[in-house]
Amino acid sequence: MYKVKYGGKKGKTMKLVESPDMVVIRTEGNKELENVSMSKGGRDVMNLTTEVASFPETGVTVRRVDKTNEGLESTISQRDTTRAVLKKEENIRFAGRALQDADTGEVVLYTENFFVKFKDAVGEKTCLETIKRHKLEVISKLVFAKNSWFIKAEEGTGLEVFNIAEHMLKEPEVEFCHPELVQERRFKGIHPMQWHLTKTKIGTQVVDAHVNIENAWKHTKGKGIVIAVIDDGIDIDHPEFAGRVVFPFDTTLNIDDPRPKFQDDNHGTACAGVALAAGLPDGASGVAPEAQLMPIRLRSGLGSMAEANAFVWAADKGAHVISCSWGPTDGEWWNPMDPVHQRQTVLPDSTRLAIDYAVKKGRKGKGCVVLFAAGNGNEDAGNDGYASYKRVIAVCASNDRSTRSVYSDFGKAVWVSFPSGDYGWQPFQHPAPFSKGLRTTDRSHDGGYAADSYVDSFGGTSGACPGVAGVAALMLAVNPNLTALQVKNLLKVSVQKIDKDKGQYDAKGHSIWYGFGRVDAGIAVEGAKKRRK
Repeated sequence: MYKVKYGGKKGKTMKLVESPDMVVIRTEGNKELENVSMSKGGRDVMNLTTEVASFPETGVTVRRVDKTNEGLESTISQRDTTRAVLKKEENIRFAGRALQDADTGEVVLYTENFFVKFKDAVGEKTCLETIKRHKLEVISKLVFAKNSWFIKAEEGTGLEVFNIAEHMLKEPEVEFCHPELVQERRFKGIHPMQWHLTKTKIGTQVVDAHVNIENAWKHTKGKGIVIAVIDDGIDIDHPEFAGRVVFPFDTTLNIDDPRPKFQDDNHGTACAGVALAAGLPDGASGVAPEAQLMPIRLRSGLGSMAEANAFVWAADKGAHVISCSWGPTDGEWWNPMDPVHQRQTVLPDSTRLAIDYAVKKGRKGKGCVVLFAAGNGNEDAGNDGYASYKRVIAVCASNDRSTRSVYSDFGKAVWVSFPSGDYGWQPFQHPAPFSKGLRTTDRSHDGGYAADSYVDSFGGTSGACPGVAGVAALMLAVNPNLTALQVKNLLKVSVQKIDKDKGQYDAKGHSIWYGFGRVDAGIAVEGAKKRRK
């Protein structure tokens, strides 16, 4: 068993165990495994495995070997045989054992890199001497927390990284230290189909489940405000974003091109459209159609340093709002018995401090407004250390009937809801929605969800989160002096209390299903204007 401490010496311990039946495979040149040339023997053993997790940005795939009927030892032997065969392949760089979270079973990759933060009073010379004494090397000094560093061990250190981190944390000068652990990250215009923005008709059905955008647009459409969308790649050539893209960045590849790189890099373009598409004829309008887009591509896994760097880039380059429609793995929303519903994902110290940096230092000290999708597992959002972090706004999803979307995460952590797609589900006696989902932008070239440059069926809390990000942008457009905390608190009272009979709103006005209610953009903007006086 291997242990990692998040939160310092007295923080929470994450326990990792070796998987008896999984293999971590990394290809040469980070190519997709399916496209790698292999011998017949290599391909034969590959055909006896099933993909469990994928990290395409690093050419890493985790696969499970077919279990035998002869017990655990036989399964382990099969795993090791698979590793041995793959190691001989010319185009396979690495075939090693996989680690899993001992409590959740989630696959966890480790690198030979570390995040370390020394106590604020410690001098830089002492920090560097301590790093060197542990035979570690500085990759970079980090700006988001004082005395924090990204460091690395010698190549080939392997699992010894866990002991190194433990010894580092015992140093009296060290506040936080953990290896860079990576988990698979999941995703959580007014066109007649844009029922979420205004009252409309779908066929003969009147749909009145919107966020009152027209009253907000009487005052502003978000001009002068920058929304950073951190996601899997964004089609910055889409005509809906023309002339409004600022400081594009790919934090995974460390380049200034955030465009999609993989066939399935579709999610970010749709999210960006919900927030700020221009609303071209027969197109799709975002909530803040005159705001600027800061597209930040992040294809690195959950907990990576690239993840932390994305927040720093957004804050340093002038983002006002940061929208994140991703997080840890959700359970199957239709399956109450899925054990994933009970998994708890801790927010790594590196990412937590980077979010703190954005919320405290962004907008010249007023703070970036950071939003996360609550999740799509029909489970407690409190188990998600990202969405439930106190400095962010967790957004859940309501539907075109002004009730809860069946998959939406819930709980004390959710702050507000926003309209999104839904499903009918007879076992829960949940009726079918009137619409396919949200209309938004889609990739305008190769790939995408649909055949053209728009999609009518986007949904999930992934669709809800950028919607509220757009509302926050409208609020800041009319009152740029609002702090991040003031925006969060104003959203709390800028809502419609939907589904009052079943919403179970408590004495403080909070519902575990809807947060404080469905956001009303008109009320939010008017409330922000009043705060100027």
